[in-house]
Amino acid sequence: MTTDAVCVHTTVLLDEAVDALLHLAPPNADSADIDRARTGLYVDGTFGRGGHSRALLGQLAPAGRLIALDRDPQAVAAATADAQLADPRFSIQHTAFSQIVPTLAALGVNRIDGLLLDLGVSSPQIDSPERGFSFRFDGPLDMRMDTTRGESAADFLARADERHIAEVIRDYGEERFALQVAKALVARREGGNPVRTTRELSEVVAGAVKTREPGQNPATRTFQALRIFVNAELEELEQGLSAALELLSPGGRLVVISFHSLEDRIVKTFIARESKAVFDRRAPFAPEAAMRLRSIGRVKPGETELRANPRARSAVMRVAERTDVPAAAIGTRR
Repeated sequence: MTTDAVCVHTTVLLDEAVDALLHLAPPNADSADIDRARTGLYVDGTFGRGGHSRALLGQLAPAGRLIALDRDPQAVAAATADAQLADPRFSIQHTAFSQIVPTLAALGVNRIDGLLLDLGVSSPQIDSPERGFSFRFDGPLDMRMDTTRGESAADFLARADERHIAEVIRDYGEERFALQVAKALVARREGGNPVRTTRELSEVVAGAVKTREPGQNPATRTFQALRIFVNAELEELEQGLSAALELLSPGGRLVVISFHSLEDRIVKTFIARESKAVFDRRAPFAPEAAMRLRSIGRVKPGETELRANPRARSAVMRVAERTDVPAAAIGTRR
């Protein structure tokens, strides 16, 4: 987003995500499945400000349960203070979703019926200048989702060499002027004035990036790259997806909403890989190992949502279902 207006947080693909998680939408809108789903145990791995969690609670039966996770202590505090979430079916844990297995094990949980991941940065994070996520406000160059641990973006830029900075900006921001940006940042640092604020970073990038797509701030890709790197977002995603296979019960759903191509590529590749039966060439007479996921589909926001919430324009939701059934039997499993 490049507008200077403060954004109100609007949950993207709200109904679609809940419907997919709880088997409420075709092709599996079977009444028995829906009844079972409403009594299940679900995890919202990216609570944010709770839009998806509230909608899920509104659909769950009294016997259902929802565990939310978030690595941002401000999100956890908001959930704890929200009277609407004072529900015996709901609890929240301060942790990254990559740590879902040990987190749930500590709660006595080793199987779940669905996992929702709404990736990226939330509007409250973007709109808080002290968090340092946005070039729209001047503030400390922090960018950590979990402010209790880790290295800030400013600290990284203060110590990393030119090659490392360029790699981060190129690989995570897909910025073709990554080397020029890195050279400018290191030159400023060596001049005794390292960047420490979002405005300073924006100014350096604007001087190094000579052309940009119409309507896009020159700093957009660099800010994205540093945020993804500082929070190890792609590594977190890969670990979280692997954990889903360990936790999901057969028939359980994985629902992932991503907002840029790097995330979506990881999700797409993971689902495609796990949706294939495995044949061991070293044991030609052994049966195929069962496929572990079945792809349900890909969903994009509709025109009505796009008009109401421009942030949704890049969103992609992918849905898969856990299955230990051999590939040949998938068509008859229900």
